Amino acid sequence: MKLQVSHSPHVRDKATTRSIMRDVIIALLPATFAGWYYFGIRAVFITLLSIASCILFEYICRKVMKRNNTIGDLSAVVTGLLLAMNLPVSLPPYMVVIGAAFAIVVVKQMFGGLGNNFVNPAIAARIFLVIAFPKAMTSWTVMSGSWFSVKSADAVSSATPLTQINTPQAPSIWNLFIGNKAGCIGEVCILALLIGALYLILRHVIRIWIPLAYVGTFFILSFFFGHNNVFHFTGDLSCLSGWADLFHESVYMVFSGGLILGAFFMATDYVTSPLTTKGKIVFGIGCGILTFLIRYYGNMAEGVSFSIILMNILTPHIDNWTMGKPFGEVKENAKV
Repeated sequence: MKLQVSHSPHVRDKATTRSIMRDVIIALLPATFAGWYYFGIRAVFITLLSIASCILFEYICRKVMKRNNTIGDLSAVVTGLLLAMNLPVSLPPYMVVIGAAFAIVVVKQMFGGLGNNFVNPAIAARIFLVIAFPKAMTSWTVMSGSWFSVKSADAVSSATPLTQINTPQAPSIWNLFIGNKAGCIGEVCILALLIGALYLILRHVIRIWIPLAYVGTFFILSFFFGHNNVFHFTGDLSCLSGWADLFHESVYMVFSGGLILGAFFMATDYVTSPLTTKGKIVFGIGCGILTFLIRYYGNMAEGVSFSIILMNILTPHIDNWTMGKPFGEVKENAKV
């Protein structure tokens, strides 16, 4: 019998990288199917192309770098699926492949592979595509033709709900919730995203702290400092209709864009988010503040990806600030 001695705590868990990634894939399926339903067969093509490209680039990278094959852990599949969820359905196929290459080769493998990347690969790839191909990445469509049609003539150009707020063309809260709006493939149906998020929470794959702090902070800031905020509202706040208008706009902003997708599926990434509960709350609050500032005061309507990646960079510092001291540790310069 071989005695193995290691430092505490001695935690035993049956969860593996593959099982966690499998749960994330399952959780993303409702939003994936919803995106396919609303955007048609081209959304299926974009999704499968993104996943296949990520798997291929991971395989090639590992071969070239003479490292063990990691395709079996399903992390490349998750990256490809998340990247596809963040893309407009009208994006040319070659741009999808370029985004997948950037996510896997540059962000993931060049930093040592899974567990060593300091930012989320799918988010970094989306930001890269936005900077490299701004027009293509901000051309939103609503499919109006046959589900099986892939012709651009069947796609009607439309603004996102974020740019339509307080206009007659703005979709209702219900349409935002069920996904009847313009946007990226995986962000449109809030109902589907929440179903997947609930699955991850029940399976203990993610904890609620980051999404709760993220969405809660953004909602509060939108309510008090948004377009029709408490301090600039011209109506009579003593009546319920005034408060209802403020609440409506805040909910509208939460349901618009990729906030729910980012809060539950990307900000909670194990590798790029803090380890402690206190750190997760700080991380979520930071994401909420940055998203609010970019959406309301920046030059672009959406700010989720930039907010999360900026907080990813700060994650090591957040861990250092919030990590507890081991029991019995002697502080530096302390007299013994």
